[in-house]
Amino acid sequence: MPSTGDPSAAAPVGSAPSLADVLPSVARSLGVAWGTPRAGGDPAASDGFAFPPTRRAVVVLIDGLGHDLLVRRAGHAPWLRSRLPGTQRVASGFPSTTATSMGTFGTGLAAGAHGLLGYEVLVPGHDRLLNELSWEDGPDPRLWQPHGTVFEAVEREGVEVVRIGPAYFDGSGLTTAALRGGRFVAATSLEARVDAALAAVRAAPRTLVHLYWGELDKVGHVHGCDSWQWGEELEAVDRELARLAARLPADCSLTVTADHGMVDSPHELRLDVAHEPVLAHGVRHVSAEARAPQLYVEPGAADDVRAAWAEHLGDRALVRSREEAVAAGWFGAVLPENLPRIGDVVVAMRGRFAVEDSRRARSELLALLGLHGSLSDDEVSVPVVHVPSAVVA
Repeated sequence: MPSTGDPSAAAPVGSAPSLADVLPSVARSLGVAWGTPRAGGDPAASDGFAFPPTRRAVVVLIDGLGHDLLVRRAGHAPWLRSRLPGTQRVASGFPSTTATSMGTFGTGLAAGAHGLLGYEVLVPGHDRLLNELSWEDGPDPRLWQPHGTVFEAVEREGVEVVRIGPAYFDGSGLTTAALRGGRFVAATSLEARVDAALAAVRAAPRTLVHLYWGELDKVGHVHGCDSWQWGEELEAVDRELARLAARLPADCSLTVTADHGMVDSPHELRLDVAHEPVLAHGVRHVSAEARAPQLYVEPGAADDVRAAWAEHLGDRALVRSREEAVAAGWFGAVLPENLPRIGDVVVAMRGRFAVEDSRRARSELLALLGLHGSLSDDEVSVPVVHVPSAVVA
């Protein structure tokens, strides 16, 4: 059965390695110094992973491949299953959602430092939400997320950096904010992306290649992560990872990770703000992350809204004020300029419950079965699989 345990905090940063450590550790294995403390200068930040030296590296991020999901469905993934004994289980951060995790992955910083704080967040000084995935009518991404990325740092040291993904990623707001640096290669199918990675890694003596694949997450959203369709897609992913590993040069390492996991949330376990007046009262905006809604409230209403949501949801959710969530470390250390982006009230759903708002959510989003964003192990934990290079030239 899926784990629905709720840690008291998301713990995206601390003494143990996390998703924020993956690219910095790969950079160090390539001989590129990466000493920037995470989370805006947290002195307790992890030293990361001790990846052996290499001249070339490929880093694959599989959207939605939670560690605990992989363990449960490992029968569909013989190559990944063979690597499980050495696989590290780490936290992606909170909220456990792609926009936030891409910021963490690309910058080596926790959410509170890089500022990509959810699927939707308030634009301070403006009475509107920014969708950080689509970036529609969004601000300059280099100003919204001003910290340099690991890709930029590696490129400055003379390493050829190549990022491979769908064409619409190239120059998008989220890509520019979180993953800028190097050159972009567009490819559609996973097979084509693996082929592109194999070509790119051989094109220069020192290379860092990043490959993104998002279909596992899409299948999980539509059919659920416990579905046969999810298992079938995992089989396809595993086959291509095995092919990639088998054909890499001997002086190239391979790292596989993910941005978050997922839980299936049946529609009968969901509440709709549109039909729950007690949840709508005093709330100006509800972010569209049904497992981790952030509430932006009318002036002076924060305490009342927090109390109303806590009473109404009971043990179905953790309901915290912005100050409580920050103090608990849910976002890591938060830079002052990023505080206003966080909801006045932050909700982390427990079990398989969710809260949606049909007054503004698109029908296709309301229809999704698989969700993520909250603090459960199934959503937060991600794998880090590392295959070191056979030789260091």
